Order: sequence, then structure tokens, then C-alpha cells
Amino acid sequence: MKKYPVNSPEAMARLLVLQMICDGNFDPEEIDELEHLHVYDVLGISRKGFIQVLQDYCNDIGDEADENGSVHLVDKERIDQLLETVDDPKKRLQLAALSLDLAKSDQEINDAELAVFSRMLKKWHLSLDDLQLAFDH
Repeated sequence: MKKYPVNSPEAMARLLVLQMICDGNFDPEEIDELEHLHVYDVLGISRKGFIQVLQDYCNDIGDEADENGSVHLVDKERIDQLLETVDDPKKRLQLAALSLDLAKSDQEINDAELAVFSRMLKKWHLSLDDLQLAFDH
């Protein structure tokens, strides 16, 4: 797995990429949703930089395929390792909120998206109330 500095725009982008493709169904419209949510500005990364993180992540998980060629998109150990690459509390709150917005962008949160989002909240000791308090003004 490619290494990014802790709390870097790339490390944060990779967590959103994880959320976007965990269901095995990458929707190009999600890239447009990133624009709508101003994700590039929030993370401090360009659209091109984000897409590079997406490509790198896909290559990394492809390298982890088992002998049958199966890739486990929702792997607790990998998710936990990636979650550790962001330890700034404010950035964690931002990412959790963005992850939820991305998961909801198609009006439906599937089991894989819910599993990744729930793991994020659990690992980071956050609740939906924390997100609401932080972003409802």
C-alpha cells in the first residue's frame, strides 16, 4: 500500500476513495459529487491529484488480490491501517462528514458503505451527534 504522510491531502483523499469504491461499484458521478461538496478545496488537493490517489488505491488493492484474483474491498485490517493515516481530530470530523455525504449521494447507503462508515466512526470514537454538532450552525 502506498505511503502518504499522516494527515496529508492524499491520505485524506484515499479514505474518501475507500468509501467511494468499497461497494465494488465506482460511479463516475461520484467525482462530480466531490466538486459539489467542495472536497478538493476542503482537502487541499486538485481534482487531478485526487484521481491519481484513486488510481494508486485501485492498483494497491489489485496487488492484494488472492490467487483466484478476488479483491476484498471491505477488509477491516486495511481499513484500520488507512484510518490511522489521519489523526487530526478536525480532519477526522471533516472526513467522516464527507464520507457520509458521499455515501448518501446516490440516495442509498448500501451495506459496504455503511460498514466502512461505521468502522470509521468506531475507530475514531465519533458519533453522528458529533458530526451534527460540528457542522450544523
